[in-house]
Amino acid sequence: MKFGKELTSQMVPEWEEAYINYNYLKKILKEISSSQKLKQKHLNPLCFSSQKEKSSKKMSLNRAFSGLTNRHGNYNNDKGKDIEVISVSEIQHDHECENYQTTFLWSLEEGAENELVFVKILDDEFNKVNNFFKAKVEEVALEAKELNKQMDVFIALRLKINGPRSQSSVVPSSSGTSPIPEIQELEELPEGDQSMVSLDVLNNVKINVIPESATSTLRTLLDGTKSKLSFSKEELRNTQIKLKQAFVEFHRKLRVLKSYSFLNQLAFSKIMKKYDKITSRNTLKAYQEMVENSYLGQSDEVIKLMERIEAVFIKHFANGNRRQGMRDLRPRGKRDKHRVTFFVGCFFGCSIALVVAVILTVHARELLQSEGRDQYMTNIFPLYSLFAYVVLHMLMYAGNIYYWKRYRVNYSFIFGFNRNTELGYREILLLSSALSVLTLAAVLSNLEMEMDERTESFQALTELVPLGLVTALVLIIFCPFNIIYRSSRFFLIVYLWHCICAPLYKVTFPDFFLGDQLTSQVQLFRTLEFYVCYYGWGDFKRRTNTCEQSDVYQTLFIFVAVIPYWFRFLQCLRQVCELKDYGQVLNGLKYLSAIVAVITRTIYVQKRGTTMRIIAASSSGVATLYNTYWDVVKDWGLLCKDSRNPWLRDRLILPNKSVYFVAMVLNVILRLAWMQTVLDFHEAPWLHRSMVIFVVACLEIIRRGIWNFFRLENEHLNNVGKFRAFKSVPLPFSYEDGDKEL
Repeated sequence: MKFGKELTSQMVPEWEEAYINYNYLKKILKEISSSQKLKQKHLNPLCFSSQKEKSSKKMSLNRAFSGLTNRHGNYNNDKGKDIEVISVSEIQHDHECENYQTTFLWSLEEGAENELVFVKILDDEFNKVNNFFKAKVEEVALEAKELNKQMDVFIALRLKINGPRSQSSVVPSSSGTSPIPEIQELEELPEGDQSMVSLDVLNNVKINVIPESATSTLRTLLDGTKSKLSFSKEELRNTQIKLKQAFVEFHRKLRVLKSYSFLNQLAFSKIMKKYDKITSRNTLKAYQEMVENSYLGQSDEVIKLMERIEAVFIKHFANGNRRQGMRDLRPRGKRDKHRVTFFVGCFFGCSIALVVAVILTVHARELLQSEGRDQYMTNIFPLYSLFAYVVLHMLMYAGNIYYWKRYRVNYSFIFGFNRNTELGYREILLLSSALSVLTLAAVLSNLEMEMDERTESFQALTELVPLGLVTALVLIIFCPFNIIYRSSRFFLIVYLWHCICAPLYKVTFPDFFLGDQLTSQVQLFRTLEFYVCYYGWGDFKRRTNTCEQSDVYQTLFIFVAVIPYWFRFLQCLRQVCELKDYGQVLNGLKYLSAIVAVITRTIYVQKRGTTMRIIAASSSGVATLYNTYWDVVKDWGLLCKDSRNPWLRDRLILPNKSVYFVAMVLNVILRLAWMQTVLDFHEAPWLHRSMVIFVVACLEIIRRGIWNFFRLENEHLNNVGKFRAFKSVPLPFSYEDGDKEL
């Protein structure tokens, strides 16, 4: 792999702008090389070909011995002596930034102006990298001090609860008020003089209460956001978990900073070697010395901090077990398993075979012309359509993951996934293909259109197959055993519970993202209601039901469709109250307009009438315009008139700009699918009403899948603009005075 691609693959996506622009510098070097070849050809066209061969041989020879004969890759002049070509000096230095400038020690020949451009851009890139690294090191130094203070309180709390024997390494600090020294001294403490321990650090300290449940949120509203220490073992256990998470995330940040420093230093060395090869100058040594003497090259704060953090973590969170401690601090990345790919292929092959079998069965038995066709489409088809909605949504999500990875959208960080247990697109395809096989096999086993003339009923066992599939799916989702991706299932359950309990939970990105997914699965919720009615009050053996004749069912039919939008509306209210983000008021109004549109359309389908049709069409039109504007402008960040990319945005991930315009047009078209309701398309004789409803629901799921990609792209670019690449882990302790830090 070429270094440019390797550098790109190892970059932190949110810090991409802070790395050296290696590809752009290479592009300038290519222009320098081209101009030199043209100049050489112009001066001596007859000897150009022979000189080119000699040059290529010389470069290949240098390449073969590069790094073996000379560490810095210096080049000698014709007399065999090294001559310095450039001088790099520091032109500005203060507490916040260092700036370096490169100058040539003699004037360049005519036509070498592009070399001056290269050196100028090279200096700008180095100053950018050096100052960014310095700023980040200062940030982690402050975070280390805060972690040290948190450890002071934690160790004192553990000593208070478990007794003197639980902590044998606590001595007073130099100030005499805190029993814990600085982080770097924790491994040098004497063992066991408990008479010297002071617990004054626990005075005026409160434990931060993070609303993690509906009851804790209500308690927070009544008692405040912080409570005094109760000195309970449960409190100690919770604070230990939070501090451990903070240490793991902090150590990861240090590892990334260390990698950032190494990669950029290597990149500057590589690019200068290329420059020397092209221009036959001797610049690498001087520039390399400057890099090594700069803050980027000399700073060892990150390495020291890593060593101290590891020592503290192993001692206090791994019981002195270094192997276990390092395993927790540096979890291994998830490996792709070949058997997953194998079973995906098997299940998709089986799905295709079952689809062909269903089509052949329908054709051979002429089921489309059967008298029981309408009965089947009204009662059985909606039951199986539920699984189609789930499979289609999973397929769209798998496609999103694939393209997020391909275009380096850091979806794992945005969603807060555990990198060791997160599902990749292969795992999602495995689950969706397995569910499709089960569903199609059930359809094939239940593909009967005519009743038994003797009993005037269908077989009870086959008629219960859809209910059995739903039951199995629910049991798998809530299965407590560590099978079928338990951590991912629980992740889904937790955030689904957050949506149900809105606004009693703090709204994070996964919360409202999942809420938006639910708004596109309205027909799935209505199908679940139909399951209850059909198997609870219908005569499923005869494939008949009276659901649509029930006033209770019709009322719940509206209520069920409104629930997802109501969840999102409450989440918007929570964000307004908690973050004072008054833009969420307009976002909440968007969901209210959708609620009105859904209610009026449903009432029109149930009651009919010209007046109701006008109301339904008007409310749906307003909601469509409002929601489309919010999708494109707010959620996707597009339609920026003054952008560098007209009517898009300044930063784009996809190289083909036309994709964004196609996505905007598709969003509008797919949002207009509601028009089939007020235009009575579902009454077309050539297409059954259940099939029309199914197609419209699938179009909405496809629209949501497209929305997902661009919504996360916009969120990723916002993080890039603010260089946010790490989770903010809440710390457990604070002073009683909320404005004063520990």
